[in-house]
Amino acid sequence: MELEKLLAQARACRVCEAFLPNPPKPILLAGATARVMIVGQAPGRRVHETGIPWNDPSGDRLRSWMGVERETFYDTARFAIIPTAFCYPGTGKGGDLPPRPECAPLWHPLLRAALPAVELTLLIGQYAQAYYLGERRESSLTETVRAWREHGPAFLPLPHPSPRNQLWLKRNPWFGEEVIPELRRRLAALI
Repeated sequence: MELEKLLAQARACRVCEAFLPNPPKPILLAGATARVMIVGQAPGRRVHETGIPWNDPSGDRLRSWMGVERETFYDTARFAIIPTAFCYPGTGKGGDLPPRPECAPLWHPLLRAALPAVELTLLIGQYAQAYYLGERRESSLTETVRAWREHGPAFLPLPHPSPRNQLWLKRNPWFGEEVIPELRRRLAALI
């Protein structure tokens, strides 16, 4: 199926409407020539309000890790930004609720097939890693990210860049020393 038609269908999706705190607003970006796909969990409240993926402090940190400017990050000729779930799931006790489970199995296989140029998929957070790596992921997010070499060259698992993960970053200095330089090296070769 043609990518633009598929994106229009995904943006019109209402499959999990009954479970959302707000009217559905699927947020995703992609272009047929994108060589890098960014898969996070689901839009947060601020992203839901603006309609721009990763338009929050998490996105600022992600772009810093990647070593790219906003203009490059949102260039759909280079990047496809397709979260595990496309709509804001609402807030729970510890932050945003998990992504709705209906979305990824319904849309990701179709979108992946329509993005043949993708060579690297960034798996940001446990939900993206669970969906794409399945039983190949380690027992924890930390161990999955630590085993990043085992998932390449197609996938690169990353922690979520949320400001709430500051303690994780302090406890795992190897991430900044090993994974971020590799992320930037691979992106430089692809974009």
